[in-house]
Amino acid sequence: MAKKILFINQEIVPYVPDNDLALMGKAVPQVMQDKDYEIRTFMPKWGNINERRGQLHEVQRLSGMNLIINDTDHPLIIKVATIAQTRIQVYFIDNDDYFSKRQMVKDEAGVDYPDNGERAIFFARGVLETVKKLRWIPDIIHVQGWMGAVIPLYIKTAYNEEPSFANTKVVTSLFADTLKLGLGEEFKKCIPFREAKSDLLKKYNDNFDFMELCKLAIDYSDGIIMAQKNIKRELMTYAKENNVPTLKYPGEDFGDAYVEFYNEL
Repeated sequence: MAKKILFINQEIVPYVPDNDLALMGKAVPQVMQDKDYEIRTFMPKWGNINERRGQLHEVQRLSGMNLIINDTDHPLIIKVATIAQTRIQVYFIDNDDYFSKRQMVKDEAGVDYPDNGERAIFFARGVLETVKKLRWIPDIIHVQGWMGAVIPLYIKTAYNEEPSFANTKVVTSLFADTLKLGLGEEFKKCIPFREAKSDLLKKYNDNFDFMELCKLAIDYSDGIIMAQKNIKRELMTYAKENNVPTLKYPGEDFGDAYVEFYNEL
């Protein structure tokens, strides 16, 4: 039975406004923690997060690494906080250019940031490098939100020989589309890293949109969860056609269904 779960979330309440993605970002780790799983939880340190109110503080021993994205060095800053009235500790992936000085996925005018793809890659690699530093070996990695869509690819290729991830199973929860614009042609060029070679990306469109991101995540996941009722049927069909185990929307009382799904992988 899996005992350690790494949750990689795009959003978590109370740090960002309520929506299905943010509510599940808190609820799933909390339910699993209550079921005696050992968990770690990560999310981006979006610029609209109030650090004082959320009591975030930097973790010096985990910060300081530079990640090269699109031929540019970007310092990785790690912050941490505990959700009030729970024992859930949240690690935040931060960087001045990508997160602190921005809103979330959209700018003040409600337009998707053109470099959201680069931000997603920085987030993904930042999480994985930090987990390595923690010397914590998860049995399951559960990704919630498209910002973590490249995580399954990296786990199965670039990080597959790392002791922290060698035997890890990857689960991706699919949510409704929150990405309105494509990620641009630069995104596909920025993904390759170590054994995540560009050849692996030939099957995908040059301009990744939400559907292409989901297909990328499905292709390298060990299991797919329908986290909402209104998920595009095409994506669940795609998973089944590619023999990826799927869990249909289990309803609001999802705990036992998720545990059973984890244990079947």
